[in-house]
This record gives sequence, C-alpha cells and structure tokens, in this order.
Amino acid sequence: MRRNLERLSNDTFDLLVIGGGITGACVARDAARRGLKVALIDKGDFANATSAHNSKLIHGGLRYLRNFELGLVRESLRERRIWQRTAPHLVHPLPFLVPVQDHWATRATLRAGLTLYDLLSYDRGWLDDPNQRLPGYRWLNRKAALSRDAILDQPELSGAFRYFDAQMYAPERLALECLIDARAHDAVIANYAEAKALIIHNGRVTGAAVEDRMGSGAFTIQARVTLVATGPWSDIFLDRALGRKTAHRILRSKGIHLIVPAMTRGDALTVAAHGGHFFLLPWRGHTLLGTTDTAFTGDPDHVRATEQDIADFLSFINTHLPAAQLRREQVEHAYAGLRPLVDDGSGNTYGASRRAELIDHRGDGVEALFSAIGGKWTTSRALAESIVDTIVRVLHVKTQHCTTANAALPGGNIPRIRDFAAEQSRTHSDLSGIGHLWQMYGTRLREMLSVAADRPELLTPLSPSGDIGAQILFAVREEMALTLGDVILRRTGIGQLGAPSPAALETASLLMAEELGWTELHRRNQIDAVRSEFANGNPA
Repeated sequence: MRRNLERLSNDTFDLLVIGGGITGACVARDAARRGLKVALIDKGDFANATSAHNSKLIHGGLRYLRNFELGLVRESLRERRIWQRTAPHLVHPLPFLVPVQDHWATRATLRAGLTLYDLLSYDRGWLDDPNQRLPGYRWLNRKAALSRDAILDQPELSGAFRYFDAQMYAPERLALECLIDARAHDAVIANYAEAKALIIHNGRVTGAAVEDRMGSGAFTIQARVTLVATGPWSDIFLDRALGRKTAHRILRSKGIHLIVPAMTRGDALTVAAHGGHFFLLPWRGHTLLGTTDTAFTGDPDHVRATEQDIADFLSFINTHLPAAQLRREQVEHAYAGLRPLVDDGSGNTYGASRRAELIDHRGDGVEALFSAIGGKWTTSRALAESIVDTIVRVLHVKTQHCTTANAALPGGNIPRIRDFAAEQSRTHSDLSGIGHLWQMYGTRLREMLSVAADRPELLTPLSPSGDIGAQILFAVREEMALTLGDVILRRTGIGQLGAPSPAALETASLLMAEELGWTELHRRNQIDAVRSEFANGNPA
C-alpha cells in the first residue's frame, strides 16, 4: 500500500473522505467494497488520534442503559460480535468484575442492568469459534470475588458481578486493516495529505485543495461527494473551509489513560466513583487505567496528558480503590485522547450520548458535503454502512449491498483462534514475541515474516513485546509508514507501552533510512521527533 498522489490529483472520485480515523476508514472500506470510486486523505498518519488513544474496548456500553439508550446498546452489542468474527486476532473476549459494596439496592440495580445487557446481546453466542462466544453474567460472593482478584478486598465488599465484553489488542492496526481492505478494493489512500480548503462551484462542493505534508506540493482532488470525518477537528475544519460557523457543534471530551505494571489477575475491574467509574484493564501484560472525562476547549492538535492530569487521576484511583496505592513512578506511559461528542448543550461530557450523526450541509448553504460526528469505536462499521447507504442515494447509482458485516478483515480469516495461535507458536518457536506478532498481523504474519527470509538479523527483538526489524520494513513497503513515529507508535508495539529504548530507535531509524533514502540529518531529526512526543506526555 503506497501513496499515489498522481492518481489522487488526476482522477474524479465518487467519494472523497477527509479523515483516516476509524470512521473514515470504515466508510472508505464499505464504499470501495460496493464499487464506488473512493479517495481518502488524512493530514497526519492514519488512526493517530482518538482512534488510537482510547480504552481499547469493543463493548456494548453497559452504562448507557442508565440513559435508556437501548437502541445504541443493542447496536453496540451486535457490532461487538461482528468485530470478534471479522478480526479475531485483534478483538478478544475480556471478563469484567464489578465489585459491590454491602448495599442491596446497588446489587439489585446492577443485576437488573446486567440481565437486560444479556437479553440485548442474545446473539453473543452466534459465532463459529467457541473461544469467541461470551457467557452471560454471574454473581460471585465475597470469597469467590477475592479468589479472582485480591485487590477488591475491602471490609464492605459483599461480592462482585462478572460479565464479558471485548478488547482490542491494537486499535490503530484494526483501523489500518480497514484501510488495507479499502485499498484492495481500489480506494486511493494517502496519509500526510492535508485538505486545506473545499472546492465549491455554484454552491456545490466538488472536492478539496490538498497540500502534501511530505513536501510534494499542492494539488486538488475532484469528487462528486465529500465526507468530513475528522473527529474532534470536524467543526473547526468546516468553519474554516466554509468561511463561517456551521450549525452543528462538537463537544470535546478529554480522556487520559495510564499504563502501569500488572495489577489484576486477568479480569478487568470496573470501579464506581462519584456517579462515574474507572477501569483497570489487563492489556499486554500491564494494566491500563482509564479513563477521565472532562470538557476540553483547547486546540485538538495539542491535547496532552499533563503531570497534573496524571496526579489527579492517581489520587482519584487511590481514593476509590485504596488497595491500589499507586505512585507516579509506577506510571510507565500516559496518553490522552478526545472524544468528539454531539453537543446537546448540556456541557456534560460524561452523561452525553455516544450516538453518531451524519450531517448534510445543505443547511449551511452547500450541497454534496456531509460530515460524521459523534459515535464510538464499536459502532463505527455500522455508522459507515448507514453513511454509504446515504451517499449511494445521493449519487443515484446502483451498487451491491454492504458486505462489511461478514467479510473478514485482511488478517482476520481465522476459523479457530486458539488453533491458529498454537500453530503459530509451533511454526515460529524461535520467535520470543510470536504471541504478540500473530495478534498484530493475524494471517498476514507470514507475509510480514517473509521480509526476513534472507535477513535473519531482522528477527532480533527490538522491544520487550517482541517486535522485530522485519516489521519496520514491512510497514514502509506495505502499510504506508512514512515517519519513524508511524512505525514506533502505530504499525508496531515498540512505543505503545512507554518510551522505546535508544537501541530500538536507532535500529528502526536505520532500517527506515535504508528503505526511504533518508539522510543522516533527517534520520536524527526523526529520532528527536519521537523522543519529544514521549517527553510531551502523549505520543500522537
């Protein structure tokens, strides 16, 4: 998968998608699979913001039941099953424990909510792979709950409910696989291509003026319909592009996450706190703590997990989970992301709906322009299906029906995940990180490893997770990695648990320099850029 700016500038497309996060990626995939001529651009790398900086959950949204959003919960639970089936290497079951204090009303309320949750997920067992099927909830008494995790030990604990949702191993790679599939169906895709303005002719948007941020200059893309899917930047981009304030606004919610050494025994914990909650999520041998939920009014380009954010969150966790007693030096990594919520005027980010909206901007005086706002990772595929349905009607074309609910992603054609994992462990017993690698690539693992066929040094581990040099070259050749940050932060796991070692940065940058013809000065600048991202508190 390589950039083709010449084709972007010379062809006329049915659909131009601006934004390469999960919403844009799912739309491009769906539209391309239906036979539409699709272009997608992003001003940075793919899935470099909200789509990566999240809790890494594919879930129904148990708490949305409190707002009686039964439709959203049901849709989310259906989509959870679809992600499990189409990307089993990247989406796996995750058990949750919800501790209950000695209060009958709390226990009764949770039991009612989980019963409804199970009823709404009636199809959770409709999966061919038995290891992906999720059981219903159950109640654990105090002794049984503590046997699963001693961190729950408090005098008031009466027990815990245990239920299942799902977790992403690497959300940025899941979004990337959607784009790889779109490209396989002839979509033309480019990162680091920034839409600077919309082209408007007689009140109709006919494309965008684009600047290549890698230095190839400016060009235009012609399209019959344009979709803005830039997440937290959507209203900012539209206001600038149209020269006026558009009607639909986004409420930006900042959420930070902390990665610390493992604190749980394998189950995730959901801890209630002051009308909200936080998670302790097992992830890659560590614990992912999340999340906060506060209104953000600054520049989305500069969202960071500050030292004050980290201190406040640690204090909050220690107050509501005294057994944790976390200290700042235990935090190995911290990151922040923005949730783009539909602004209902309340200013309440935690209580705001996670529903999505597709905006037709005829109300703003232009035709053939749409924007997608709101939504959540789990329902991005379904949102894309409804968006493409609308675009097909606007274009007055006949296409095949949506196929993304049943089509495996490029690495996801895996009938039985445990059998696949065992086979990879047997075949590649010499690779210490094989458990990490097969989850990152699925059935594309063989293709990635072929890069090292005549270069055994490319199999040497570069990180504690077991990332290897072959991934670097594969990312450049097949996954449109253009910067060292693309590789360290999004194509591999080298920087996803904290700052990479100097040796890893040196090796990765040398391999990229070899492949892309970098000068020594450029290579050093790339290393400095990655280091500064970690120093600033939020790799992006």
